Amino acid sequence: MYGDATNWNEDEYRESILKEREIQTRTVFRTAWAPPERISNPDAFVVASSDGTLAFHSLNSLVSQSASFGYSKGQDVMVAEPERVVRAHDGPAYDVKFYGEDEDALLLSCGDDGRVRGWKWGEFSEPEVSLHLQGVCTENHVKPLLELTNPQHKGPWGALSPMPEINAMSVDPQSGSVFTAAGDSCAYCWDVESGKIKMTFKGHSDYLHTVVSRSSASQILTGSEDGTARIWDCKTGKCVKVIGSQDKKSRLRVSSMALDGSESWLVCGQGKNLALWNLPASECVSTISIPAHVQDVMFDEKQILTVGAEPVLRRFDLNGALLSQIHCAPCSVFSISLHAAGVVAVGGYGGLVDVISQFGSHLCTFRSSSL
Repeated sequence: MYGDATNWNEDEYRESILKEREIQTRTVFRTAWAPPERISNPDAFVVASSDGTLAFHSLNSLVSQSASFGYSKGQDVMVAEPERVVRAHDGPAYDVKFYGEDEDALLLSCGDDGRVRGWKWGEFSEPEVSLHLQGVCTENHVKPLLELTNPQHKGPWGALSPMPEINAMSVDPQSGSVFTAAGDSCAYCWDVESGKIKMTFKGHSDYLHTVVSRSSASQILTGSEDGTARIWDCKTGKCVKVIGSQDKKSRLRVSSMALDGSESWLVCGQGKNLALWNLPASECVSTISIPAHVQDVMFDEKQILTVGAEPVLRRFDLNGALLSQIHCAPCSVFSISLHAAGVVAVGGYGGLVDVISQFGSHLCTFRSSSL
């Protein structure tokens, strides 16, 4: 029995195939829990994806949807409609951070287009009257309050270089600053009030992957494709210490970094290793080997959480002992975000996000719907 092709629309069919292919290959580069993180019941978090969107999701809504999700329809992963979604960047959105801790906080994102954009979280998180028309996700019109654009360098005859991407951000509300890690091998300190560059940090020989603010010492730390991490003085803009080998033959990129709450301990993800540094002593106290390349790392008090190019979330103590490993939905995981209540959100390839409870159980797994 053949199907009725009377009303067949070849263009719609092609478009649906391309849309499905785009969804399957989308990557979540960053997830971030919304303020205030001090509340015991986590709910709102934001997802930054390779299609340039920021999507705001409610955990309570996701858990309810997950409980009623039917796998008998041939779907293996729930596709979740966000509470709100914006087209934040022309190209992938690589990082998202909150500047501030209340409803007046700014939601900041950076991306491949060399821009940082900021929205007032209180306005961004307001529910829309209708986010979807006829089942299609539509772009909202919340305008950014802040826009920072990477400088372009002048070449011969006044020609401008391509716009360098911004791969990561760190915020320091105490000094009114946002720090960015750029594709031109520089880090930048931006004044949030004026939108101007306050300081440029030059010294790396290749593009930057990560930047972390160490506000207690008025420093930032950067990690680069050149295989080194550097500590910079924010008052002078000078590099005060280089961590890692500068030998081009043996170097492995520093893909991720994190500081603990005391800002005395630094962990660097480099290749398939984690290096733990005691910063006051300027000493690497341990190196932890991982089966796959590290793509994100963070502290949970006196423990280290890490993910990489495999579907596993690992937890280590400061001595390098493996405490737990949890299987995740994305085959390659790019992001960890930890709520103060102990709930973890990880995101990665396939546009997949896994939310894991403090006890290690999976609260929900979903793929965020796009524009």
